[in-house]
Amino acid sequence: QVQLVESGGGLVQAGGSLRLSCTASGRTFSSYVLGWFRQSPGKEREFVAAISWTSGTTSYGSSARGRFTISRDSAKNTVYLQMNSLKPEDTALYYCAARLIITPTYGDWGQGTQVTVSS
Repeated sequence: QVQLVESGGGLVQAGGSLRLSCTASGRTFSSYVLGWFRQSPGKEREFVAAISWTSGTTSYGSSARGRFTISRDSAKNTVYLQMNSLKPEDTALYYCAARLIITPTYGDWGQGTQVTVSS
């Protein structure tokens, strides 16, 4: 059973930075992709970024590209999302998710951490 626990959310002013963490357990993640998604009230869930656990290959959604950086620390089983130049529209509940490399669907999700960006 994969467990994903997010942390690092909070309230920040526009232009500020936050680093989210996702600690993963319950599996050996060498065959996994770990990703970040976000959802705000009334909007669909949005892909933010993902990283292949073994190769470190990354991908980003259009809203994150150039401002956010995803990384992982294999020794700590933790994935990070460094968010810079935050905007009020980045306000959302941010979720960590995991999928096997061979599947397109994220099957394991954390509970989420709230990010609020004030103008």
